[in-house]
Parts: sequence; structure tokens; C-alpha cells
Amino acid sequence: MRPIDRRQLLSRLAALAATAPGLPVLRLAGAAPSSVLRMRIMRGEAIPVRVPWAERVREASVREWARENMGVPDLRYTVIRLHTDEGLTGIGVGGSQASIDRMVGRSPWEYVLDDSIGGVLMAVYDLLGQATGLPIAKLLAARPRSRIVQAWWSLSYEPELLASEAKLGASLGFRVHKVKARPWRDPVAQAAALCAAVPSDYRVWVDANFFWGSVGRTIYFCRKLAEFPNYFGVESPIARGDLEGFRCLRGRIPLQLAEHLGVIDTMTAIREGLLEAFIVTGPFGRTMVRLDAMARLFGKQLWVENSCWTGIGQVFQAHQAAAFPGVAYTIGCAHIAEDDLVKEPFTMRDGFYHLPHKPGLGVTLDENALDKYRAA
Repeated sequence: MRPIDRRQLLSRLAALAATAPGLPVLRLAGAAPSSVLRMRIMRGEAIPVRVPWAERVREASVREWARENMGVPDLRYTVIRLHTDEGLTGIGVGGSQASIDRMVGRSPWEYVLDDSIGGVLMAVYDLLGQATGLPIAKLLAARPRSRIVQAWWSLSYEPELLASEAKLGASLGFRVHKVKARPWRDPVAQAAALCAAVPSDYRVWVDANFFWGSVGRTIYFCRKLAEFPNYFGVESPIARGDLEGFRCLRGRIPLQLAEHLGVIDTMTAIREGLLEAFIVTGPFGRTMVRLDAMARLFGKQLWVENSCWTGIGQVFQAHQAAAFPGVAYTIGCAHIAEDDLVKEPFTMRDGFYHLPHKPGLGVTLDENALDKYRAA
């Protein structure tokens, strides 16, 4: 397929603008210098990595996943790099070498809002931000927020370790925490230990990942957990896809109820008032624009975890949250890995992450770390 010319590119972006109005990236091409529009992707790499879990939780993390019949001895993902003929390099996480190879010789502008390329889209936006001098958030919104709420994250650790992790999160400036709940742990004992270790403004939601199963068990645990003022929400408490179960829970639990998009019919959940929030795990191109519009139209929240395991992904999620008002929280998990592969720390202050002002993603891939954890 031949690369498209300037006129074709502007026509394509104009067509996208009709379906996703208000995104600055869709009109920036018209005002960009000709060199920016001529930019082409010359090569790219999809680099597999394996990063051990952080030593403080390594043994417990491997054990917890094994109890779910999941062998997860370390964190495995793919780092993306795209290089242009203008000397720019964009980074992302997730996606494939096959997707990159199809993009060689083409303009990164052609892939705006393209869900099909996965995490390569992060690298595309990183390139476009660098080329236009704008942070990614300003490619996606004219007036993005300057700070977002990032949630700390934990597996279903024993109460003492969970309390220690919550205390660490609070000391680092986090004020929201997502905690896994599992049948082999008492969630009330976990809550008691956690809440004793954190400030009163440290808020927690519990993710049962369908393990509680029944409506009755969910009502019992939610009422017990609501006795702890720190707890405010519950995610995926009953059996997957149990629409009647969600109807039975309506108005009977004292916590906000959230579920992953697609587990039950989205419009039924909205129309019947079954959920306060939707968990978003991807993709993050055109789909993310549509989900934000849906959330704002119907007064629902998006809790985003579509790229939560690396420093690259966490910052990209932050740009999305800053640009899309429907996003209430992003969830980050990179702190339980030995390294997040970026040079800049993900610093929280009083419950907020303040976005970088540099063009593009705004963080730098740690090449030494990439070499260290590169998978064979």
C-alpha cells in the first residue's frame, strides 16, 4: 500500500473528526509544518521483557497467583519503539512486531485513534506530541486536567503484608487503593489491618473478581466492609455475567458497585442503574473516546487499567485521564515490579499525579533497564 499524501491525510483526519469531535490532534495536522506532515516511520521494535516482582512482595505475589492456578513468576510484556525519518523516537508498551512492520514507510498521523495496533498507539501519540510540541493530553483535549488520581494496587495478601503495602502507598502520596479479595483471605480482617495503617482520607475499593459468587455473600461482605470508613467501592463481586444478580444487588449494598465493561450489557446496566462505574481495560484509541462520551452523558465513572504494569503505561493512562473527564481513577501496578523501565519517578503528591509538561509522553525509556530485563 502506498503512503498517503497530504491531501488524503487531511481528508482522513477530517472524517475522523466527524465521529470524534473536539480532539485537537484531528485538526493539528492542518496547521503543522510540512516537515511534520512528511514524517514517516522508518523502523520499529517490539522488545519482549521479563521483570521480576519487587523483592518485598515477590514470594507472596507468586504464591497468590498460584492459588488462582496462574503461574506468574514475573512480569512479561513488550516495549515498543518507533523511529522516524525526522530523528524522533516514540515509546509504548504492548502490541506486536507485525503491526509495526505494516506501519514502516507510513505517516504516524494515519494511525490516530486506531485501536487495532494496541500499545503501538502509545508510541504513535508520543511521536505526534514530540512533533507538535504538545503533551499527549493536549493532543486529546484542548484543556486537559493538570493532575489525575492514581490508585495503588495490591493482590489479596495476608493482612499484615497488605497493611504494610497500604502504609507504603500512603507514604508515597497515594490516597486511593484497589485491593484484591479472595476466598482464602478474610476481607474483613484485611480491612481492619489496612485501615489501622493508613490515614483517614485513604480510600479503598475491593475487587472480588467474581469470587464472592452469590448475592447474599456480596451483601454480607459489603455491609461489613462499609463499617470501615475508608472503604467506598466493590468491583466484580458476583458470578460473571449474572445480570439478575446485579438487579438483586441494586440499592442493597452501601458501597459503589463497579464492573468490567462487557461483563453485563452496558446499556442495560446504565438504563436500570445497576452500576456506578465501569472498569476499562482497553483498547484506548477510538474506543476510549466513545467510552468517555458515554460516561459523561450518563453520569457514570470510568476506572481505567488499560496499561497499568509499566512506567510507560502508567503515564499514558494519566494523559488519558487528564484528557477524558469521564475517567475518575487510573490503576497502577508497576510498583510491585522490580523496575518500571522509565527514568522519571511516578511521583504522587497528596493523592494526585501531576502530568509531565514535556512534549509527547513526557517520560524517558531507561535503556539500561531495558537491556537488563530483555527476554531471551
